[in-house]
Amino acid sequence: MNMMANLGHGRLQAMVTAGNEVLRIQQALAARRSNLVAELLRGEEDFYEQRHYPAGDVFDPETGAQYYYHAHRDDGREHGHFHVFQRPHLLPEKFEPARYVKSGVGRCSPKEKIGPHWPRGNRALAHIVAVAMDHYGQPIRLFTVNRWVTDETWYSARDVIAMLDRFELRHGWPVPDVNRWLNGLLRLFQPEIVELIRRRDAAVEARGRANPRGDALEDRSLEVTASLDISVERRMRQLRRSLAA
Repeated sequence: MNMMANLGHGRLQAMVTAGNEVLRIQQALAARRSNLVAELLRGEEDFYEQRHYPAGDVFDPETGAQYYYHAHRDDGREHGHFHVFQRPHLLPEKFEPARYVKSGVGRCSPKEKIGPHWPRGNRALAHIVAVAMDHYGQPIRLFTVNRWVTDETWYSARDVIAMLDRFELRHGWPVPDVNRWLNGLLRLFQPEIVELIRRRDAAVEARGRANPRGDALEDRSLEVTASLDISVERRMRQLRRSLAA
C-alpha cells in the first residue's frame, strides 16, 4: 500500500522537512562517532533490561509529550526501543478513555467502563507508538502494543491519532538532539503510525471475538499488536519521487 498516494504537496513537503531534520541529526552524531541511543545513555554506568532511560522518563509539562527508552527483547537486530506517549489531560481537547466491555462476561451495559485499574485524570497516558533501534543506534521498526504492556489508559484509535498530530517535545532535556529527532521521526512516518494505531484496535477486537470470555486488553499472549520495518533513507527517496511526480 502506498501511504503517500493521497497526500497533498504541502503535507509531503512538511514530511521532507521533518526527514531532513532527522537525517541532519543522525549524520551529525555519526560524524562525532556517536548515535541517538549512545547520547541518551551517556553517563549511565550500566544498561539494564526493563529499566527506563532516563529515570523518570522524559516529559514535557507544556505539551504532555512523554517517552522513555528501554530494552527487553533480543532478536539479533534490536538493541532497545523508545515508547512514545501523550498525556491527554494537557491537550486542549477533551479525550475520554475508551469504553471497553469484556464480551460474554456478566451483564455489563454497553456504556460501562471496564478497567478500574487504568490510570485516571492527570496520571492517564496514551501510548502512541514504539520505535525500535538497532545496535548502531538507528531506527529499524515502528510498532504498537497492547494495553497491559505499558499500563496505559486505553483510548480509541481515533483519539490516539488525534494525539499523534499534536505530539511535540519543546524542551531540550536530557538530550536536545533526541527530542528533536523524535519530533521529526513521528512527522516523517505519520501515515504509517496512523495505520499501525488502527491495526492495534483491530488486533484487540479480533482477540476479543476469538476469546469472548477473556479480556483482550490484558491478554499476555497479545503483546505487539502491529509492526512495520522502516528506513529513513528509503522514506526520503520515496518522498522525493512523490514530489517530483
